[in-house]
Amino acid sequence: MTATLETLRQWVQQARHLAVLTGAGMSAESGVPTFRDAQSGLWAQFNPKELATEAAFRADPQRVWDWYQYRRALIARVQPNAGHRALAAWAQRHPGRLTLITQNVDGLHERAGLDETIALHGRIDADQWLDRPRPCCQPDFLEDGRPPRCSVCGNLRRPAVVWFGEMLPTEALAAAETAAQACDLMLVIGTSGLVYPAAGLAHTAHRSGAQVVVINPEPTELDTVAQTCWRERAAQSLPALLAD
Repeated sequence: MTATLETLRQWVQQARHLAVLTGAGMSAESGVPTFRDAQSGLWAQFNPKELATEAAFRADPQRVWDWYQYRRALIARVQPNAGHRALAAWAQRHPGRLTLITQNVDGLHERAGLDETIALHGRIDADQWLDRPRPCCQPDFLEDGRPPRCSVCGNLRRPAVVWFGEMLPTEALAAAETAAQACDLMLVIGTSGLVYPAAGLAHTAHRSGAQVVVINPEPTELDTVAQTCWRERAAQSLPALLAD
């Protein structure tokens, strides 16, 4: 089924609970380099899996930390696009009706004004302890470095993102599953649908009786569970779709 813009707008307006799942395509429209696009210059010699695993960090903490600092600098130079802003504005106009779930780690949804975001893969602009923190692992005892560490026990700080081989944060995944089960409309925006368990959320929404709308300029693996597929980019389509 191919729905018109007017039909899609009616679905959004009538939705009691709107769940939105966003992926890398949403951020690419703001100029955020994809994971592999960041493998340039000094970093072109490395396979991403050599820089995004716990084993890689333990083997060479400074190299992995420096790569993430490089990626943080790239992301800091970009801005939320019209799609990010349209979602944030809709959520502000309709409090309690939208749950935003993202596979992106760049924080652009939050920077656009959508504070309550479920970041399935973490946030690249935040850090966490590598090992279970001890009582001494406090900001007052943090020693600067690449990476910083606890000056008492030596526990390292690491980027607060999900690395290859790691499980998604339990609370974030549970909240996303709850939203997928409870929504009556899910927008799936800018994701290929290849990465699980995030892609499974669209299947959950579909099984729970929700309408699923895929918004992506290219075909995706989730098209089969979609009520309709809208071959548009988020920055161009969402302002019109979410206008009251």
